[in-house]
Amino acid sequence: MDLIKEIEQEQIREEALNFKVGDTVKVYFKIIEGTTERVQVYEGLVIAIKNSSARKTFTVRKISYGVGVERIFPMNSPKVEKVEVVRFGRVRRAKLYYIRDRVGKSAKVKELIIKKKKK
Repeated sequence: MDLIKEIEQEQIREEALNFKVGDTVKVYFKIIEGTTERVQVYEGLVIAIKNSSARKTFTVRKISYGVGVERIFPMNSPKVEKVEVVRFGRVRRAKLYYIRDRVGKSAKVKELIIKKKKK
């Protein structure tokens, strides 16, 4: 049992990915096609983060040609090059599965406006 935990600790990424549920993110994901390698950008809303050390994952949902598409990314995968936050969302739940049933404006998440302190 300890051997598995030691191997998982080696796999954990040093730099933390700083986003939370409700944020709109761009995930830069490395794809290998035959001998070529390219980076694909997947932009969408983070609807869930599942925590369990090295097996931590996050689910990103986007609408593509009128159809909802969800993809689960492992946080510590070497194929995830970087995650860029496009917009911070203001939500009051840990999982946004209710977004799947919403259409149009009701499927949007309010934007969190960060106020800067005056000096």
